[in-house]
Amino acid sequence: MSQPPTPPTPIASVPERTAEAPKNEVSAVRKFLMSRGNSALADRGFRVLMIACGLSIFGIVLLILSELIVRSEMSWKQFGLRFFANTTGSFWDPVNGDFSALPFIYGTLVTSFLSLLISVPLAVGLAIFLTEICPRFLRGPLAFVTELLAAIPSIIYGMWALFVLVPLLREHVNPLLVKYLGWSGLFSDDNPTGLGYLAAGVILAVMVLPIISSLTREVMTSVPHSQREAVLALGATRWEMIRMGVLRNARIGIVGAVILGLGRALGETMAVQMVIGSTPEIHKSLLANGASMSSVIASEFAEAVSDLHRSALIEIGLALFIVTILVNGLARLLVWAVTRGAPARVH
Repeated sequence: MSQPPTPPTPIASVPERTAEAPKNEVSAVRKFLMSRGNSALADRGFRVLMIACGLSIFGIVLLILSELIVRSEMSWKQFGLRFFANTTGSFWDPVNGDFSALPFIYGTLVTSFLSLLISVPLAVGLAIFLTEICPRFLRGPLAFVTELLAAIPSIIYGMWALFVLVPLLREHVNPLLVKYLGWSGLFSDDNPTGLGYLAAGVILAVMVLPIISSLTREVMTSVPHSQREAVLALGATRWEMIRMGVLRNARIGIVGAVILGLGRALGETMAVQMVIGSTPEIHKSLLANGASMSSVIASEFAEAVSDLHRSALIEIGLALFIVTILVNGLARLLVWAVTRGAPARVH
């Protein structure tokens, strides 16, 4: 005979709270902050100060630009656009008051192009070695030494070029260029001193190499590892992986790094002034003396013979200032287009 079901045991009721907890309970951290007084005024003051610091950069640039425009007004009124495109008569005659920036623009473009022609292959190769091939124990020291080159003052580069590079070019390199490539006219034997466009281009290449290399390495490290693994999974060699999986994805950033190095080469002054020869002329030969926009300002501004002479030098500085800003802005835009602000991973 079945037993009657056992009645369920009554669940003990949870004792009601005698006193409800306060709804707006203040934490210990907030009590500490409130005990220090109201900091709203300090926060607003700090915010205003930081905004002023950020806007001061634009203010400094505008002040420099306005000062250059005002100081070069005499040259603008005297020569107009002919100042940058004068191909008749003497280019630079401070005694007779005839000025033209064409030889200095030519010298700046030639030396900058030579520097990129020499430094870009070396910088890209160094970046590839550091990111893809270099052993881990050597990667850090080699990257540090490469970046250390960017911290060396330009006057030190100029002294090294004057005492080491120029004699090397004069005694060994230039004779070979004249012998085998003199027929082209680019290496005619018309300057036995060793100074000239070639010497300036080589020293600029050494100076911009760490900049291009470090930025190229930053762009290459931002390429996802999945790209490398996918190419290797298809049976590609290491060189094919680097070429198709890394360089192809980082090409825009590499171009931006090159343009940023170009901006450094355009504005370099002391090292170029010491080895270019400081001659306001246009020569086809890369072994001839010349001058750049920055070198002529550094060499003649303190000894300007007239107000028009000084105004012409300032106008050259204005042109160089605008070109440098545009080049650096374009380079930063291209680098950002690839990296998207991703931090570099060197180690």
